[in-house]
Amino acid sequence: MKAVVARVTEASVEVEGAIVGAIDEPGLLVLLGVHHDDTAEHARKMAQKLHGLRILDDEQSCESTGAPLLVVSQFTLYGDTRKGRRPSWTAAARPEHAEPLVNAVVQELRQKGARVETGRFRTEMKVRSVNDGPFTVIVDL
Repeated sequence: MKAVVARVTEASVEVEGAIVGAIDEPGLLVLLGVHHDDTAEHARKMAQKLHGLRILDDEQSCESTGAPLLVVSQFTLYGDTRKGRRPSWTAAARPEHAEPLVNAVVQELRQKGARVETGRFRTEMKVRSVNDGPFTVIVDL
C-alpha cells in the first residue's frame, strides 16, 4: 500500500459536477494506492500511520489535533514507468481487491476517531487542493 500525503488548507473531490468529499480546514489529502499483494493488515497499518503522521503545523498529527483527512483512491500510484513511455499497471490491485482495502483504511481511521471524507471509487474524479507549504510525503508500506 502506498500513499501520497499532502498537508492542505482545503481539498475537495468532484464527480459529475457534484462535490462528493471535501475538507475546508487544514488537514491531509491522501491519494491512496493498493498493491495486488496488500491485505487487511496493510490497511490497518496504513490507517495507523496516516492518523499519527506528524506533518501538520508544529509537528502535530490528525490524531493529536483532530484535523480531517480526505482519502482518494489512486491506482496510478503503482504505475511502473521504468521501461518505455507507457506505464505498466501490473502491480496495482484490481478494483475488486482494492476497493475493500481502501474502505478498510477509511473505516479504521473513523474507528480511531478521525474525521474522514472520501472520493468515489471507480469514477472520474476531479481533485482540488490548496497545499500548505507545500508539504507532501510518500508513505509506503
